[in-house]
Amino acid sequence: MSELSAEKAAPRPRRNLTQMVVANLRERIASGRLKAGDRLPTEQALIQELGVSRTVVREAIAGLRADGLVEPRQGIGVFVREPAKAPPGLSLLSEDAGKISSVIETLELRAAVEIEAAGLAAERRSPAQEAKIRECYEEIASAMARGETAEDADFAFHLAIAEATNNRHFGEFFEFLGRRTIPRSQLPDRGQPSPSPVRTPAYVRQLQNEHETIMTAICRGDPDAAREAMRVHLKGSLERYQRLRREGR
Repeated sequence: MSELSAEKAAPRPRRNLTQMVVANLRERIASGRLKAGDRLPTEQALIQELGVSRTVVREAIAGLRADGLVEPRQGIGVFVREPAKAPPGLSLLSEDAGKISSVIETLELRAAVEIEAAGLAAERRSPAQEAKIRECYEEIASAMARGETAEDADFAFHLAIAEATNNRHFGEFFEFLGRRTIPRSQLPDRGQPSPSPVRTPAYVRQLQNEHETIMTAICRGDPDAAREAMRVHLKGSLERYQRLRREGR
């Protein structure tokens, strides 16, 4: 039995298993066993080798993708990316990570892009892209049912919408932002006796309700409703983080 299989048999929380798979694949990339341009093992191969579920593997790959380490190629597989180099003078992502002020600035930037992305996705999505958006939504629900905060699945949901615009630059923008796309992942609990207000089950349920409204509008092919649903979603997040800043959280 592999180490991960033993952990699963214990059992351990699914989030811990996801982190273990991420760490395993990161080590392969860092050590050079997987080089830029190499294809990752298939989902099925990772499931059999590491003794974890398909959902855990998908969440781990979504996390690696959010960090800019891998990229999927449709119909071929997932490949290791060349290390990203930020253009000179570009400070986004390099400063103030974990500060509420940075989270708020990133949410404002996202709103400028994602509201239009939702409308374009409603107009241009393919059946496969629509199915991917639905699948990502269901993966968030599955993570919530396990008591997790679903940051990686949340990232995958928003990235699927960006890709459904069929304008590659929207997806590139999301991959560039990486984990800053999901604000609560930037403000982890720091040994506090109670979880942060943006990491509670109630908060994540509220976000998922907003995700459902966005998904429904996109799948219905209603660009105006999709833009409005995304605007409400991001404006609500922005207001919640502004409130946290005022309260000194």
